[in-house]
Amino acid sequence: MLRTIGHRLLLLIPTLFGLSVLLFLWVRALPGGPAVALLGERATPEAIAEINEAYGFDKPLIEQYLTWMGQLLSGDFGVSLQTRVPVVEEFMRRFPATLELTIFAIILAVGVGIPLGYIAARRHGKASDHFLVGASLLGITIPVFFLAFILKWIFAVQLGWLPSEGRQDPRMDATHYTGFYVLDGILTGEWDAAWDAFLHLILPAIALATIPLAIITRITRASVLEVQNSDYVRTGMAKGVPRSTIRSRFILRNAMLPVITTIGLQVGLLISGAVLTETVFAFPGIGSFLYRAIFSRDYPVLQGFIIFIAVGYALINLAVDVSYSFIDPRVRVS
Repeated sequence: MLRTIGHRLLLLIPTLFGLSVLLFLWVRALPGGPAVALLGERATPEAIAEINEAYGFDKPLIEQYLTWMGQLLSGDFGVSLQTRVPVVEEFMRRFPATLELTIFAIILAVGVGIPLGYIAARRHGKASDHFLVGASLLGITIPVFFLAFILKWIFAVQLGWLPSEGRQDPRMDATHYTGFYVLDGILTGEWDAAWDAFLHLILPAIALATIPLAIITRITRASVLEVQNSDYVRTGMAKGVPRSTIRSRFILRNAMLPVITTIGLQVGLLISGAVLTETVFAFPGIGSFLYRAIFSRDYPVLQGFIIFIAVGYALINLAVDVSYSFIDPRVRVS
């Protein structure tokens, strides 16, 4: 197992190297330039040339890339052109918000998607199966930003049941230690702050979880249908094995491998795909900050945040691969 983990970690090196090259070239190809972003209306040719010389943007691309890579390896991800704050600080300040939103969204997607997929498979060909398949198809096709606006308009604007933006009521004097507002409220015993933070998570978490929920439902249904028609399931039923054992150990456990793979991929996509959801709900995470960085051509933020997200995505997939051996012993043997 340790050899496998070490091998996968070594494979990250060429992957991240290729990503860094593509990312560097993509950012440099964006319209305008960092000098224009810094100077704004004061972007005269002389001022632009001065900024380019000061930051090294006038040097050859290969020299700029090697300089940037040297800074990355030393832990220096640059300074945001918007806030003049180091990129690492900006990321660490906002990452807990995105991670908290992602955790709630994936709990919702997994907690609802797997049972619905299992029910659809058990009732294959019946009305409930057709309804769940149709609902999952609808969930995949609805754009996230459109659903976010609909949820916000109905439950926040019209009904007033839930807050429409932010992580917490700004009038609330809450203590924050970890950056996870719900957890902070629980740890400090400030239950009103924890409840308020939880209410602020509901609408963006539902909007963010809709597509993963639909995908997990469909994958679970297909996997359970395939497993429940296997020879060992029919043999177990013929030998009188209790139905509860067949469903939990024979069917559901063996059907989990493709579902776990899907969940791992969706977690990575949730972290990287929270841009639209956080923007609609003014949620102060890495997604909304990255959205502003794109329009202001904040090169250091774009490069640093995308590298961080890519590393997280790769580590999540590594954790998924490791989890296979605990779910299916045959993977451990191979």
